[in-house]
Amino acid sequence: MSQLPTKDEILEWISDNPTLTSKRDIARAFGIKGADRIDLKRILKELESEGHLEKRKKTYRDPDRLPPVAMLQITGQTPDGELMARPMEWHGEAEEPKVLVIPKASDPALGEGDRVLARVAAIKGEAHQYEGKLIRRIGTNPLKVLGVFSKRGDGGRILPIDKGDGKEWRVAADATGGAKDGELVEAEQAGPKDRMGLPSARVVSRLGDPTAPKAVSLIAIHQHGIPDDFPDEVIVEADKMKPAGLSGREDLRDVPLITIDPADARDHDDAVYAHADDDPKNEGGHIVWVAIADVACYVTPGSALDAEARKRGNSSYFPDRVVPMLPDRLSGDLCSLHEGVPRACIAVRMQIDAYGEKISHRFVRGLMRSPASLNYREVQQAIDGAPNENCAPLMDDVIRPLYAAHAALQKARNNRQPLDLELPERKVELSDEGEVLSVNFADRLEAHKLIEECMVLANVAAAETLISKKSPLLFRVHEDPPPEKLESLREVADAAGLPLAKGQNLKTQHLNQLLRDARDTDHSEVVNMATLRAMTQAYYAPSHIGHFGLALKSYAHFTSPIRRYADLIVHRSLISAHDWGDDGLTPRDIETLQSTGEHISDTERRSMMAERDTNDRYLAAFLSERVGEAFTGRISGVAKFGVFVRLDETGADGLIPIRSLGREYFHFDRDAATLTGSDSGLVIGLGQRVTAKLAEAAPVTGGIAMELISLDGQVVKRSAGGGHRRKSGKGKAKSDKAKRKVARKRK
Repeated sequence: MSQLPTKDEILEWISDNPTLTSKRDIARAFGIKGADRIDLKRILKELESEGHLEKRKKTYRDPDRLPPVAMLQITGQTPDGELMARPMEWHGEAEEPKVLVIPKASDPALGEGDRVLARVAAIKGEAHQYEGKLIRRIGTNPLKVLGVFSKRGDGGRILPIDKGDGKEWRVAADATGGAKDGELVEAEQAGPKDRMGLPSARVVSRLGDPTAPKAVSLIAIHQHGIPDDFPDEVIVEADKMKPAGLSGREDLRDVPLITIDPADARDHDDAVYAHADDDPKNEGGHIVWVAIADVACYVTPGSALDAEARKRGNSSYFPDRVVPMLPDRLSGDLCSLHEGVPRACIAVRMQIDAYGEKISHRFVRGLMRSPASLNYREVQQAIDGAPNENCAPLMDDVIRPLYAAHAALQKARNNRQPLDLELPERKVELSDEGEVLSVNFADRLEAHKLIEECMVLANVAAAETLISKKSPLLFRVHEDPPPEKLESLREVADAAGLPLAKGQNLKTQHLNQLLRDARDTDHSEVVNMATLRAMTQAYYAPSHIGHFGLALKSYAHFTSPIRRYADLIVHRSLISAHDWGDDGLTPRDIETLQSTGEHISDTERRSMMAERDTNDRYLAAFLSERVGEAFTGRISGVAKFGVFVRLDETGADGLIPIRSLGREYFHFDRDAATLTGSDSGLVIGLGQRVTAKLAEAAPVTGGIAMELISLDGQVVKRSAGGGHRRKSGKGKAKSDKAKRKVARKRK
């Protein structure tokens, strides 16, 4: 039996260790274990009832002491100019303490009445009882700006890196933070506009040379607020992890589950295997295994790892780096299904018939050992008749059976008719120094589709299992497109002379027919883009709504818990539903499912925007040495301020500003997505072929400006009219006549 501490000893510990005051911390400090914890709980309750302690959530503290982090209100300055504050919440019997606020050079100016969150520490021998250091000011959220600093005699200026934001910010001489000329900085609004109408800012962070190739993704990471440094406690937790063993798991080490990933993949979180079904009742059928890294056994609820993973929501991928959801000890090691090493997994065995329809499935918590880590290209080359030394030994027992199962799954897919968009993905290739070597369209191989169909099937199995077991989870939800977006798509289709039926419950099969009709026409890319824009944004939620784009009633993300927190929640739900251990879904997880879904949906969108901005900047950098050259492309967007052109060579989007089209007035028709010249009658609309000269490519912002040379093979002459005036009746009549002419031509 442990020696229980006295009440005085407990109070002394709490006083000396204000950050270690939970019952667990106190028990650990005094070596209290087992049943003695009940006596400790009794002593703490007595101290609480006697007024010596105050319980907050799961921690105890001396009510006559401030917690280590406290909300303060600035009360004013001393005659010496020192800033004093009072706690906004005080429960002690002693007189309310005074706090001296010790500012850093980067802290905002504080005045009487300001509320701040501060880290406080008790001191002795002074007129004040605490010293506080600012964490952040409460009740204010100053506008932030990321830009390039330009040094001036009166301080400097900041030119924002955001596309379309050309307004400079003025920085006073005492607010530059030591920034150097041409340096990338983060600043925040510091006061009202000056007499020139420029907003005032103060530099809060210096980020280095903005033109350095490897600064491109850093700009996006910083600009979008993506956490890229792990807290120390998270790294400590990860580094302590040991590989999971066979205990409590099904032994899958003899099942030849292989990983197939991009050649440059750093982690391998999913593995597959298939073979012909030997059940005589399922002639021509297949057994498909999908095994996923068991992240849940390492990232447990309530841990620092779990809190950080939820905060990040997902990994973010850039051409030169990955910002992972989990530290490398997990994402690149223990949770990566490396070749030849035992790895913990959650696997699903699925039985499908000859037509790819799933007959049954079962989940297991297992231990696997992959015989090979392969990449998409070598697997595709192998099935096409040229296996390399990695694939040759696996052809008969692994690779050919996988493709046979995939052929069956394709039949089920064709019958289901998920949305079949053709939007090639751009791939930016960089040198070791971060310079752009090339921008190409990524290959879309049959090997990619094989893995995708296996993952979709596993995700459906996870959703169906948890629904049947009435276990809470986060679904991947994709709602039906709203009527107004479908109407916009219908207008694009009409302009292209393609039908899209009205007055019916539109399904993916109808949209696929439109996409097939547009294929091999000049309007293919525009129709694909318009169809994509008509879709709603997919998100995570505990409600069972279905997935429109995949044409599925039940869908959840199960296959990537290394890089998506939603998948980790699904894994925990499977663990709880199967009674596999105590690391499953907790009451807290269930209680916060809705807010977790909303949060990780937001982090997913944040990553998508950061990744898009990074690619735009790399594209601009790649094209910056080709200013003045002519490029071919197609109009991909029309706005009142100009038209967007998607270039054939790189897929980059450039803007042709309306001012560069000439001095006549251009009427913008939002419904028809056209610009019509009032004098020339020139009609510019979606899908038209153009040749345009590259006028500007700005790597810092990612902006690309073009000048129109020809439209549908006809050279366009800039109008020399009298400016962007409003259309006269004559001009409008000419415009309407031209629009009718174009409409007839397109039918």
